[in-house]
Amino acid sequence: MDEIRIKQLEVFAHHGVFPEENRLGQKFVVSAALRADLRKAGLSDDLKLSMDYGAVCAEIQRFLTQHTFQLLETAAEQLCAHLLRTLPLLESIRLEIEKPWAPIGLPLKTASVCIERGWHTAYIALGSNLGDKKAYLDGAVETLKNDENMRLGAVSDYLVTAPYGGVEQDDFLNAVLCVRTLLPPHELLDRLHEIEQAAKRERLVHWGPRTLDLDILFYDDITMADETLHIPHPEIPKRDFVLCPLAQIAPYFVHPVYRRTVTELLEQLDRENENG
Repeated sequence: MDEIRIKQLEVFAHHGVFPEENRLGQKFVVSAALRADLRKAGLSDDLKLSMDYGAVCAEIQRFLTQHTFQLLETAAEQLCAHLLRTLPLLESIRLEIEKPWAPIGLPLKTASVCIERGWHTAYIALGSNLGDKKAYLDGAVETLKNDENMRLGAVSDYLVTAPYGGVEQDDFLNAVLCVRTLLPPHELLDRLHEIEQAAKRERLVHWGPRTLDLDILFYDDITMADETLHIPHPEIPKRDFVLCPLAQIAPYFVHPVYRRTVTELLEQLDRENENG
């Protein structure tokens, strides 16, 4: 990924744990690597296709002087999030904030915090088979669309599907959507659970009826598994109600474990179902 680099921008601001730091202020030094696709800008010589580093420096200075944080970690986290939300071309950022006047009572050149943050691509399955199913799915889509940590991408058609898992219940309305998110996997899962709870989701019966079910299918191309989260979702190859809508919006996405596209996984499942 291409980078625009800002090195050692000096900003006088009011951040720190001690009250005198917040009252008197001190110097901070900011360096950043802004990652984006700069190919079009390089070919066209058009600033609108890039990021104006002068404007970015001014925005960093404005943000840090208009807010007060106790921790450098918080200042860095909030500044990264602000830049990622407001700069359309920015894909990821590596940011360092130095504190050369840190009041620790010892000889010190500088103390700093350095973090990397960016946008990630996730595919999320949606399902409902209680109440107004379409309204529940519409509400989830709209909530994700309006979340400042999300950029909603493609949304599949809503498909009526038979229930899965052997529990007798009404048919489901299912869909899959793509979202760009600033949240890491577990925070994204927590956010989806909040949306489910707002829809009065109750976890009473495994694979049972529910007002709203939101599952992370893929998150970039990572693989992970712990007590609360498995990515990719382990049931993807077995579920046509996931693969069918997923094939609408991402037919050539390659499963990071099976190394097959979504279309290939769907075709394989269809063959298995035909063979009984």
